[in-house]
Amino acid sequence: MTVVVKVGSSTLTDERGKFRLGPMAGRVAEICDMHRRGHRVVLVSSGAVSSGMGPLGIAAKPTEVDQLQALAAVGQGRLFHAYSELFGHEEVVTAQVLLSAHDFAVRANYLNAGNTLRKLLEWKVVPIINENDTTSTEELCFGDNDMLAAQVSLLIRADLLILLTDTEGLYTANPQDDPRAMLIKEVRDFAELDSISTDSRGPLGRGGMASKVRAAKVATSGGVRTTIARGSRSGVITACVAGEELGTRFLPRDLGLGAFKLWLLYGKPISGYIYVDEGAAQAMCGNASLLPVGVTRVEGTFRAGDAVGVCNQDGRELARGIVDYSSDELEAVKGMRSGQVAQVLSHASPDAIHRDYLVLVE
Repeated sequence: MTVVVKVGSSTLTDERGKFRLGPMAGRVAEICDMHRRGHRVVLVSSGAVSSGMGPLGIAAKPTEVDQLQALAAVGQGRLFHAYSELFGHEEVVTAQVLLSAHDFAVRANYLNAGNTLRKLLEWKVVPIINENDTTSTEELCFGDNDMLAAQVSLLIRADLLILLTDTEGLYTANPQDDPRAMLIKEVRDFAELDSISTDSRGPLGRGGMASKVRAAKVATSGGVRTTIARGSRSGVITACVAGEELGTRFLPRDLGLGAFKLWLLYGKPISGYIYVDEGAAQAMCGNASLLPVGVTRVEGTFRAGDAVGVCNQDGRELARGIVDYSSDELEAVKGMRSGQVAQVLSHASPDAIHRDYLVLVE
């Protein structure tokens, strides 16, 4: 079995940025046990920023980007060193892999990252992945490591994604505020969660329960079973792998999308939006390409080859795709039939977005 385990800052460090060595060593021991039993495990670890707070005597997590990136630079080395020591005692080889959203946004980088991770797993190495917080920009970052873990699980076609946090799982309400809150043990349909508030987050991490639910939605769409569970609980990883009733389990909802369309849907950032008429919307839902004649409005600035969102007249996003026109070109030929388009742009493609490069949004 191929498993991605994501460990949050609240599991790894206390509020002063000191390592919680008990839970950290416990989770490493479980991963090493799985490794010896033949499972392939990837660890996605938060904690670089919080690990940098302790030695610098910073009590509260700052909000300024330059301070956060500087803390990550201090903390990442300490974090990986701690992991190396713990895994080394179990004689398990680890590899530090720092990824940015750019590595997922550019198709060649995405494929290279996948090849590297698969080779490490083939060599019986445990990759320890974190976002490259020191260089990531606000415009191109995952936002939190829950989404990074979901992306990695799709990239390597994992069987299971485990998101470890500081609660037992997803509740019907915030259990700290509502004593009647009940643990949701299983989610089959994400529409069931529409009425549930998931806004809470801890003082150290960037993510919260909302980010974990979003990550679960991404992972399960590619057929990856996902569990949210308490990271400090003894034996939590082993129990999740065994399929025990623990935390909140999200059942896979394989949408039948290939690796490219999953990347297009979740990995490549969009550069603008195209609005289409009702006829074009229905045609896309029937697996047809989007033609310029169906385009009513262009929003944003993009080039041919960029990813764009496709919306109906009410502004609801229907699909994402790789556009064959720049925003200026599409603005010039929107609403035109193919013969008219050829008169304006002699080199133009007959499709604004070909169906092979178009994926419907849920």
